[in-house]
Amino acid sequence: MKRFRQAALATMLVAGAAFAGAAFADTIVLRASHQFPGGKGDVRDDMMQMIAREVKAANVGVEIQVYPGASLFKPEQQWNAMVNGQLDMTLFPLDYASGQVRQFSATLMPGLVRSYDRAKRLNASPFMTDIRGYIGKSGVMVLSDAWFGGGMASKKNCIVEPNDVKGLKFRAAGPTFAQMWQAAGASIVSIPSNEIYNAFQTGVADATDTSMGSFLSFRLYEQAKCLTVPGKNALWFMYEPVLMSKKSFDKLNKAQQAAIVKAGKDAQKFYEGKAEAVDEATIKAYRDHGVQIKSLSDQDYDKWLEVAKKSSYAEFSKDVPDGKKLIDEALAVK
Repeated sequence: MKRFRQAALATMLVAGAAFAGAAFADTIVLRASHQFPGGKGDVRDDMMQMIAREVKAANVGVEIQVYPGASLFKPEQQWNAMVNGQLDMTLFPLDYASGQVRQFSATLMPGLVRSYDRAKRLNASPFMTDIRGYIGKSGVMVLSDAWFGGGMASKKNCIVEPNDVKGLKFRAAGPTFAQMWQAAGASIVSIPSNEIYNAFQTGVADATDTSMGSFLSFRLYEQAKCLTVPGKNALWFMYEPVLMSKKSFDKLNKAQQAAIVKAGKDAQKFYEGKAEAVDEATIKAYRDHGVQIKSLSDQDYDKWLEVAKKSSYAEFSKDVPDGKKLIDEALAVK
């Protein structure tokens, strides 16, 4: 009898180990990449970590490993990695892929968004339906819509009106802003946002545009003399959605897909509730470091818009299929 109990126990242990091994083997591990600092309060990393936690808590056999700080892919490599199925998820500045899909430059177009409230209305517009359509045709899907307000910082002077950028070595986040800065008299420096600090430090760049979150997490307050913030007339807004490769998504079962979609929606709500708080935290950090803070008046904004219409808008409308249509759709949102 004793031998029987021992044999039964051994059988149970082997079966339990086999079951645990099978359960472990069945867990799908997804890789999520982004270029922003991890563990330092950048809301974009917070969004990705939140999605990873929620999906794990859903207990559907999926875990998400988050690789911040461009530790898995360089910023510009992430789009092609998503399209090819080499990367499962990313929080990605969509304009970075405008070399592959020209229409994406509309998501970083001077003066097209103007405020966070308008950004929310833009998400439900034909403009974003078209943008998501271009994303989908590339084999990628949107999990979270996120528009990040931004501004301009300079080591030399405050940037409020077009004359203020003349002669500056300007790092532009994308081609549409580069066209506008250049039309106003700046020379353009091409570097990703995670290299701005070193560019300021070494004199490669005098000024930059980027999101308020990046201004904070990249500690540019240690280099800048003046920061132009969104205020009520934000010239700079960038679409930085959480994306997932359709190849990766289609490999999941219905419960796993549902958990990921829900986590993406929750992350979007989380960000929308924190967007303006991110701006306030950035402004405080810059003021604490003695950096001047400026915002655009209605008149300043209109001056920039005139420069943009003659440069960025004109080029985009002429060179990009459906370019004028996209601009018109965005401007039609009140």
